[in-house]
Amino acid sequence: MNFPASVDSFEPLGQLGKALHLAIGIFDGVHLGHKAVIESAVFSARRCKGVSGVLTFDPHPSVLFRPENPTRLMMDLDAKTEMLHSVGVDLVVCKGFDKEFASIEAKDFLAHLKTAMPDLEAIYVGENFEFGKKRAGNVDTLVEAGRSIDVAVFSVDRIKRNNKAISSTRIRASLESGQIEEVNDLLGYNYRASGRIVEGNKLGRQIGFPTLNLPWVPQCRPRYGVYFVKFRQIGSEAWLPAVANYGVKPTVAEIEKAPELEVHALDATSLGGGDAIEVIWLRFIREERKLESVEALQAQIAKDREQALQLASLYG
Repeated sequence: MNFPASVDSFEPLGQLGKALHLAIGIFDGVHLGHKAVIESAVFSARRCKGVSGVLTFDPHPSVLFRPENPTRLMMDLDAKTEMLHSVGVDLVVCKGFDKEFASIEAKDFLAHLKTAMPDLEAIYVGENFEFGKKRAGNVDTLVEAGRSIDVAVFSVDRIKRNNKAISSTRIRASLESGQIEEVNDLLGYNYRASGRIVEGNKLGRQIGFPTLNLPWVPQCRPRYGVYFVKFRQIGSEAWLPAVANYGVKPTVAEIEKAPELEVHALDATSLGGGDAIEVIWLRFIREERKLESVEALQAQIAKDREQALQLASLYG
């Protein structure tokens, strides 16, 4: 591959020398519905020995149109790019979403892409895709525009679960309400967090439940509470069972701080400060709540740990 795997604008592309099959969308979460669109581009590119690409946008358009209440994303750009490459995409193009781009008339949108990407041969979008100034364009607009510049347009039907379309909005709502099993089902993989362990106040160790602490604050936050999770050191293949708390530690915190993910391994671990870990979330156990004392917290954590041990036997 003689071109970069990821670029942050159209301009560096130039001539790829191969037909470009491009999926277009925000793709927050890269869920099952997104993959139906993305994999259509990937498979078509492979059939013709072309290049599969994704055009995505940063920031989310809501930052421009609703700055007072922008969409809270599940995934940052780096994590999304990594996920897109993991499903077979050759090239990820991130276009800054600004007033100039948002003002492109729908009828001119595809020609604009073709000018920026001369090797563009086909685009792939969801059936509900809207674009252009005032979101006036839809799939029919694209098909009509594509005929005049020899770009094929393919729309992909929405994927459903329980007779409802899978969408990032639906998954965000499930995440914020603690329905982590539904989140995982709709994503098509286990929701995850990653980062480097930081040293805490060691209260967990003092009361018999040492934790690995991650200062992890996504835009769209999971429901504060206790979860059964598995974790591994980055680079390792071995997943270890654990019980985790995500929240602000109301029982012991003097002032409310940014939420933190605390992971208590069910078996002994040598991991500590500075080590990078990845955590997958598997089952919601209970909501976070303020208890009357540290002793009450200790007793509750013991119950949480026992429940997590039972879940570990189910999840293998």
